[in-house]
Amino acid sequence: MKKKLLLLGGGHAHLETLAALETIQKRGHEVTVVAPSPHHYYSGMGPGMLGGTYTPESIRFDTEAMVTKRGARFVRGLAVAIDAGEKTVRLSSGELLDYDVLSNNVGSYVKSDLIVAPGSTVYSVKPIESLLTLKQALLNRCHEKVLQIAIAGGGPSSAEVAGNILQLVQNARGQRPVITLYSRSGFFDHFDEKIKTGVTNILEAKGIQRVEGDAVVRVDGPSIGLASGRQCPADFVISATGVRPSPLFADSHLPTGPDGGLLVNPFLQCTAHPEIFGGGDCIHFQEHPLNKVGVYAVRQNPILLHNLLAQLEDTPLTPFHPGGNYLLVFNLGEGTGYLHKNGIRFHGKIAFRIKDFIDRRFMTKYQRLM
Repeated sequence: MKKKLLLLGGGHAHLETLAALETIQKRGHEVTVVAPSPHHYYSGMGPGMLGGTYTPESIRFDTEAMVTKRGARFVRGLAVAIDAGEKTVRLSSGELLDYDVLSNNVGSYVKSDLIVAPGSTVYSVKPIESLLTLKQALLNRCHEKVLQIAIAGGGPSSAEVAGNILQLVQNARGQRPVITLYSRSGFFDHFDEKIKTGVTNILEAKGIQRVEGDAVVRVDGPSIGLASGRQCPADFVISATGVRPSPLFADSHLPTGPDGGLLVNPFLQCTAHPEIFGGGDCIHFQEHPLNKVGVYAVRQNPILLHNLLAQLEDTPLTPFHPGGNYLLVFNLGEGTGYLHKNGIRFHGKIAFRIKDFIDRRFMTKYQRLM
């Protein structure tokens, strides 16, 4: 009997499923893919795109082309509600889509509590399209004066964006900006002391400043207000305060973890509704929390594909095992990176080249399927 598979999002955890759409349909199933944009950007290369290392085209997948080329239906839209009882998804347009099996890869967003005065602009590190807008705005103004740039956040995104802004302005022969990172607590608090010290030393060598224990709370024209009451100059404000799963699941009254992500069991299956699955940043893995890094979405790919077919065809599911430690490399701009895995740590141009090679290989693998 023909069943309906509905995929929300074209992110990393859905790539193998998108590649197999033709096979899924040949097995008698109908597939619809919903995404807010025809393209899906690889966030791991976003800072490099900001810095000019990559073009926008080189860091994105053409989701619509992948879907339509394989004979499935692509719907450009945003899911705003899941009715698990009726097995329907409502889009912001009002359209209702029904399903037998639903898979979610709707990603995450940067949650910001900033009070922004009318006429002021805050650029977010997500979605990646926001970095494109930031890039052009910086290029338009970097020759006028020494820009004061405030980045709210003390994690990897803030460090990567800061280093790549320097690269962008330097390559444009603009005036080197003054960049300050503002963090509510400590800088790189979720990493061990050696990593924190290593990245801190690199940023200091680049002249990037840090203010710890004093978060940005207000943005008002050419200045920001901190929690302490201090006012600091800021021509540009960038929000990099960490990501949160899509609010879709909480809004739909589905089981969620403490972070608001869809609560899934070892089969990447909703704990309350076996026909609903998920992967990537939008889920909370019931066994133990997973860091919001792309490597887990990539590792979930084959399991998610297998389990979606298994649910459609009533065959056994396969559990997802997160695997061991993963390689993590930060792109700190100007051709430099910081690498660490299993106690191995080093920085410099070789670290960035390793990241660049891995990222380009990953993109090429799936871009060839378009």
